[in-house]
Amino acid sequence: MTDKKKHKYEEEVTETQPTVESAPVEGNQPNVEVEALKSQLAEAESKAAEYKDGWARSQAEFQNYKKRIERDNELTYASMKGDIVKKVLPVLDDLELALQNRPADNAWANGIELIARKLQNILESEGVKRIEAKGLAFDPNFHDAITHEPSEEVESGHVIDVVRNGYMLGERVIRPASVRVAQ
Repeated sequence: MTDKKKHKYEEEVTETQPTVESAPVEGNQPNVEVEALKSQLAEAESKAAEYKDGWARSQAEFQNYKKRIERDNELTYASMKGDIVKKVLPVLDDLELALQNRPADNAWANGIELIARKLQNILESEGVKRIEAKGLAFDPNFHDAITHEPSEEVESGHVIDVVRNGYMLGERVIRPASVRVAQ
């Protein structure tokens, strides 16, 4: 660009650009407006922080509520499952008692034994375990003492024999084992 064209261009640019006129200063009026705006901004920021905090608390409470409901549902399910198993256990006891007194070489006795094994397998697949007791130390958490008898074969405080098997569902005792304990 030549100097003439450059000078003419600069004149056009300065003519088209708006000029900033300074506001008349009347005391401290602009400072008062700025301070009012600053206080409104601070108030809005404090409310936003308060609302955000309330929202975060609500989210945490909702998550805790969901976890509590899930835990309660699991406990209810386990309790219902345990109640059903308790109703089935006497049938298994009767089958085992019948098998203890079965006649030799009877076809129906073999069928009863198969049924008892199937029932035990079903219970095991649902997490039901038999409580082992014979020869072990008596534990009131797992055993129910029916009698205390003197015994030369078993140490004092240990289980002589199991009268009725006990069962657990997971870590929970559904039915304690009924046992005879040595004195």
